Amino acid sequence: MAAAGSGRRAGPMAAGGAALWRRLSAWLPRGRLGLAALLGRLSDRLSRGRDRRARRSSWLLLAPLLTPPVPVITAPPCSLCPEGAHRFQWIRNLVPEFGISSSHVKVLSSPAEFYELLKVQIKTAKQRVVMASLYLGTGLLEQELVDCLEESLEKSLQAKRSPNLRVSILLDYTRGSRGRKNSRTMLVPLLQRFPEQVRVSLFHTPNLRGLLRLLIPERLNETIGLQHIKVYLFDDNVILSGANLSDLYFTNRQDRYVLLQDSPEIADFFTELVDAIGDVSLQLQQDDTVQMMEGMVHPYQGDKVAYCEIANRRVMEVINSARTRQELLHAKTFHSSQQGSSLLSQQGSQASGALKPEPDTWIYPLIQMKPFGIQIDEMVTETLLTEAERDARIYLTTGYFNLTQAYMDLILGTRAEYRILLASPEVNGFFGAKGVAGAIPAAYVYIEHQFYSEVCYLHQQERVQLQEYSRAGWTFHAKGLWLYLAGSDLPCLTLIGSPNFGYRSVHRDLEAQVAIVTENRALQQQLHQEQEQLYLCSGVVSSATFKQPNRYVKLWVKLVTPLIKNFF
Repeated sequence: MAAAGSGRRAGPMAAGGAALWRRLSAWLPRGRLGLAALLGRLSDRLSRGRDRRARRSSWLLLAPLLTPPVPVITAPPCSLCPEGAHRFQWIRNLVPEFGISSSHVKVLSSPAEFYELLKVQIKTAKQRVVMASLYLGTGLLEQELVDCLEESLEKSLQAKRSPNLRVSILLDYTRGSRGRKNSRTMLVPLLQRFPEQVRVSLFHTPNLRGLLRLLIPERLNETIGLQHIKVYLFDDNVILSGANLSDLYFTNRQDRYVLLQDSPEIADFFTELVDAIGDVSLQLQQDDTVQMMEGMVHPYQGDKVAYCEIANRRVMEVINSARTRQELLHAKTFHSSQQGSSLLSQQGSQASGALKPEPDTWIYPLIQMKPFGIQIDEMVTETLLTEAERDARIYLTTGYFNLTQAYMDLILGTRAEYRILLASPEVNGFFGAKGVAGAIPAAYVYIEHQFYSEVCYLHQQERVQLQEYSRAGWTFHAKGLWLYLAGSDLPCLTLIGSPNFGYRSVHRDLEAQVAIVTENRALQQQLHQEQEQLYLCSGVVSSATFKQPNRYVKLWVKLVTPLIKNFF
């Protein structure tokens, strides 16, 4: 990345301007819009006026993306770190940096392994269980999870001392309330049995309100915005994933999963983050009703601006306080190491055993909550794509290939090699769905074909390669990226969490992922094997791919897709 760090290119800024005008042209009506799409677009136009000013240069990204209080950027974010430090330390100018040992990181590979780990962690938790997901399913496997929670809470309740175990669950209101039997009805018994130990928060987007909320059907209301974060933590162990708490994600829906063990600072951060979102969410009651905390602005009945300002303040307090704590810890550790070096020189090896080993892996939580004016993940992702050096390789995967125009422009306009893994129509989660939803895989094929055509038009087929995941009897939901520096056969950075790199992830939903940066070859090997295992189930996309009969896209799908692509 030396070339990238030594001087900024004009190309990405020009690409950003081109991206802006493409977005503006995309807003022009091309037909009769449905009510939800029309009202949603009107809302988007109001909010995106600020974005146009923000994208004039890559430097100006630093000012508007975070509302006050904003971390002070003391150096260009893409400049290289001092000798001996990893080159991505600029991220800690925006978010807390957690240094840990690579031995505390474990990469999981299968839904079954993920499910079994959830059960074991729930059963052994002593202090806290915090779970954030889109929804909790209603099948037997999900009920077994609830039973594990009940068992652990019962043990805590029967302890001689006051019960210590606290359970906090954050779900999306619209998805968690769908149907007669739903996430809420699954969890109400826990609230009734353990009212002092269990909290269930249901986030409701402030953008779904008024006439739109009254008219949009239940199965479509989630298109306006969701709580999409997937974090599962148990005492000081944290699982980051893109998987929801549903039977498909425990059996045959492929995702990604990383366990961070014995990481109290990281667990504290995500506990505080979930608490902050929970505080501005509807609280599930024992009678299956919901209500806001006393004194809190209502997300869809109250003033929208006031609600979003409060939510922004709560979340940014979590980010900034954690960042301050970690900076103090870094300073303390630095001084301790300096003193330790002095003692070591005076007393020999006796002092070395008392020193905590230097971390070789760093965790950066990246938060994206555009409804609240928080765009940290977007900024970091764009910077990583912009500054990837020539001959670096980026493996990017998403279950729903619908990249933002900015991400597409950066992929097509920068120098790194890209291998993009996406779902074939047969492993798309909507494949075989009834009604209009059944056409969604075809819409993704159309979007994929358009992007591939642009790659070919720019003669970038060698540098930018699409691959489709295909596996009989499975669906595909994995998301994230792996970054291989030039000349390296192992990745030094991965992004893992909930974002799909699409419009929804950037503009509509609440998202969180982590950047894991490591210098440890054993952990790099784990990440490499994870990437290889996913890509082994794929085939390279070519022009012949779109001539196959199952890739036929009906005319009405082609006409409607540009109008609704920002909603899925």
